[in-house]
Amino acid sequence: MEPHTFLYVLLLCVGEVISKPTFRKERIRLDPELNAQVHDENQSFQQDQEAFLGKDEAKTFDQLTPEESKERLGKIVDRIDSDKNGFISTEELTSWIKRVQKRYVYENVARVWKDYDVNQDNHISWEEYKQATYGYYLANPEEFQDADQFSYRKLLPRDERRFKKADINGDLIANREEFTAFLHPEEFEHMKDIVILETLEDIDKNGDGFVDEDEYIADMFSHEEGTPEPDWVATEREQFSDFRDLNKDGKMDQDEIRHWILPQDYDHAQAEARHLIYESDSNKDKLLTKEEILHNWNMFVGSQATNYGEDLTRNHDEL
Repeated sequence: MEPHTFLYVLLLCVGEVISKPTFRKERIRLDPELNAQVHDENQSFQQDQEAFLGKDEAKTFDQLTPEESKERLGKIVDRIDSDKNGFISTEELTSWIKRVQKRYVYENVARVWKDYDVNQDNHISWEEYKQATYGYYLANPEEFQDADQFSYRKLLPRDERRFKKADINGDLIANREEFTAFLHPEEFEHMKDIVILETLEDIDKNGDGFVDEDEYIADMFSHEEGTPEPDWVATEREQFSDFRDLNKDGKMDQDEIRHWILPQDYDHAQAEARHLIYESDSNKDKLLTKEEILHNWNMFVGSQATNYGEDLTRNHDEL
């Protein structure tokens, strides 16, 4: 639930129309430095909602008045306060954010499950997924342009490789957990190598098996000839040299890419919790009261603590 950036936002999103290949969100980048940069920009919560949920869904939350949002947020705060002492700690907020993340992942799988489980046996075989996703292309390749054919031919074996990696018992039939690992590989330890490999393949335009500085920049910025690069691009070039290219050979290998997007010493949920507390803790006691949270309600509505506002529209028992 992305770019992803502090985030891990990260995640694969399935399109509503299943006659086309799966559409994925931008790559997972668990990047504390970029996280801080994104939050320091302090974009409005409406922009946050549109970026993560899409404009159509964001309009639903925009229909809430500030008073309604605060009232509903207050009920969520009561749920976050697990020990009911009237204060929200970093640990409680971290635990809640992880819960929200996990719920989003499994709800996403449940939402698309019926589209792929054609024979309704509560399993999804590779053949079912392939036909649901690529069936029209496979049956009518002449209708697609060369560029489309290249994309489809690239995505199909990539999906098959990922499906087989998620398929623990190797029977090419995915149960719920295996299909969840297929759709959301960033959530599963045994899928991390696939996340790294797909990231490399996406950015490595010259096909040498590495990501050089220009490829790294091109992945996040399209430069028009004759125009200067923004200051943030220069900063990213410094980041590449100082923090991405660990062995200083001018490029990133798979281990360096892993360190970039899946750093072992970085807990995204905890970083988000610490950020929310830092920004909202008016008396600097490292704890939040409901009043402090409601005073800074727009930040929480634009954060993972409320699933970017979506949870404000949920019933209490759905949280």
